[in-house]
Amino acid sequence: MGLWTDRVLPHIVDKSLSTGGVMNERQLACARLEGRVLEIGFGSGLNIEKYPTTVESVSAVEPSDLAWRMSADRRAASPAPITRSGLDGQSLGEPDESFDTVLSTFTLCTIPDVERALREVNRVLRPGGTLVFLEHGLAPEPGVVRWQRRLDPLQHLVAGGCHLSRDVPALVRSAGFEIVALEQRYLPGPRVGRPWTYGYSGSATRS
Repeated sequence: MGLWTDRVLPHIVDKSLSTGGVMNERQLACARLEGRVLEIGFGSGLNIEKYPTTVESVSAVEPSDLAWRMSADRRAASPAPITRSGLDGQSLGEPDESFDTVLSTFTLCTIPDVERALREVNRVLRPGGTLVFLEHGLAPEPGVVRWQRRLDPLQHLVAGGCHLSRDVPALVRSAGFEIVALEQRYLPGPRVGRPWTYGYSGSATRS
């Protein structure tokens, strides 16, 4: 599993999450970014080309060395300076109230202690700062949810710890955030893919 996770999975994630429909969703999410940004689950830098001019700097949390190397050309082309800031979203090495915005795209599904990670996000945001999220998770239909729960153990095994059935809005609220914008829908694709494609896009402010 070490070889799969370290050497293969970052390439699969880069390809599967850079399709046209997903990139359109990234653009809509990134339009909310401003000021000093912390991006958790930076990956191979797929959001970089979508950063608006309101972004002053980006601190990137990314555990995969391969994904970080894959992002090199994208980072070099970024108008905003990007630095790597730690490996673990559950324990951020940043001071309290040091960021204007935190960005999470397809990341909250994989963090083992997601509640702790969101508390850390709350800590490093300035008062009134914004968490911007684009995630997949718990679907509204009971039939799809049943499949999500059945597939969760396999998904967790082959997709770097990913969970299909996390209730992202509930997790965000429980970490002390007020959700101010939220869209929920399936991404385009065949019906058979619905356990993987129910998405949440939104923003929440630190209370």
